[in-house]
Amino acid sequence: MRYGEASVTVVDPRSYMTYQPFLPEAAAGSISPRHVVVPLRQVLPGAEVLTGRVTSIDQDRKVAVVAPIVGTPYEVPFDYLIVALGAVSRTFPIPGLAENGIGMKGVEEAIGLRNHVLEQLDKAESTNDADTRRKALTFVFVGGGFAGAETIGEIEDLARDAATYYPSIKREDMRFVLVDAADKILPEVGPALGKWGLKHLQERGIEVYLDTSLESCVDGRVVLKNGLEVDSNTLVWTAGVKPHPVLKEYGLPLGPKGHVDTAATLQVQGTDYIWAAGDNAQIPDLAARAAGAENAWCPPSAQHALRQAKLLGDNVVAELRGFPQRQYRHKNKGAVAGLGLHKGVAMINVLGRSLKFKGRLAWYMHRGYHGLAVPTWNRKIRVFMDWTLGVFLKREVVSLGAMESPRDEFYEAAAPVTAAARAQHDQSVREAEATREKEQARGAVGLPPAEDGRDERGREEHSREAARAS
Repeated sequence: MRYGEASVTVVDPRSYMTYQPFLPEAAAGSISPRHVVVPLRQVLPGAEVLTGRVTSIDQDRKVAVVAPIVGTPYEVPFDYLIVALGAVSRTFPIPGLAENGIGMKGVEEAIGLRNHVLEQLDKAESTNDADTRRKALTFVFVGGGFAGAETIGEIEDLARDAATYYPSIKREDMRFVLVDAADKILPEVGPALGKWGLKHLQERGIEVYLDTSLESCVDGRVVLKNGLEVDSNTLVWTAGVKPHPVLKEYGLPLGPKGHVDTAATLQVQGTDYIWAAGDNAQIPDLAARAAGAENAWCPPSAQHALRQAKLLGDNVVAELRGFPQRQYRHKNKGAVAGLGLHKGVAMINVLGRSLKFKGRLAWYMHRGYHGLAVPTWNRKIRVFMDWTLGVFLKREVVSLGAMESPRDEFYEAAAPVTAAARAQHDQSVREAEATREKEQARGAVGLPPAEDGRDERGREEHSREAARAS
């Protein structure tokens, strides 16, 4: 498309895109968190980027209502609309989950998890209480897909390396628990590699409980439906994703699970000016259907999202120029997963054959694929530099949890008396004044001070004064 042929407006609540396959490594400190995000204004210099949320769409008038991060909502007109909101964590009404769970969908959560894990080691090192120590050193992960298996593998590595700096903490003092409702983990790489991944995690001392799910997690007590109860301060939730709930407000046709219903051309069903792609779209899997799988849909994965984005761009240009659009048809290239430093699984489809790899070679394949897939050369180079430095330098194990409240120290210096302390002080002053006024009133009419209004010294002084008066 020639420059100036069309104008593009991007609306997103964040001014950056997150490359989610790198979140486990960002949480473990293998990659700088800044390097797993791509600034939208930098990668899309020709587009207008609005930081806000599209709250509704008026298809008749072709306008989208945008709620900015500050100010009142406003309308943005469009000729063509692309819906690519991604997905959010799929949760259930489990007691304590919303209050205590940690997700892994954004870089903020990855940083928060890293800080939280290191803070638990700090707590365990600084206490003699066995119960507090046990809760701090127990880490529970729910979900055995890519996100869950990769995250627990990376975090176990992080905790093991960090423990060497804590004299009273050994690896065997820490407990890692992985829970999944299915009867296997890593279904994306097939049964054989899934079994190898399960065995590998268990050999590292990670407890894996399958065919069960989380029942509650209240007051540091994690309860599974199989009856197991675990005391833990840490619950990481990676049990699947779901389309963004705001899609219900757009007036678009949705599938049974809430995805935007699209044709194979990525156009939304019943429209010729709206497209959808990625995790929020229900797109026919033509390759699987040709192989006999009826009603097959493309699974939510980075591999599909990247390919769909390229085709979507081509189809929008084709529509602008009056050319026919192409259908999305893919060949599964395979899948790769890292399970910590030098550990991984990989399944590569080549010439009709499925090649399986595990261990260090699979880990190199995992890093190579995602290192080249992350958008922009700027980020590719920075990620590979992080990995290269990691070969020669030790892993950073410092917690930056205080960054979540950067003004606390300054506020303490500038306002040493907190609101609660000031309120308590003011209340004490008011009570003392009320007591004095009451005593003065009793004295004015010749009554002795009330017994409940003075201390022992006050009673002695009153007795002496009474004796002198007599």
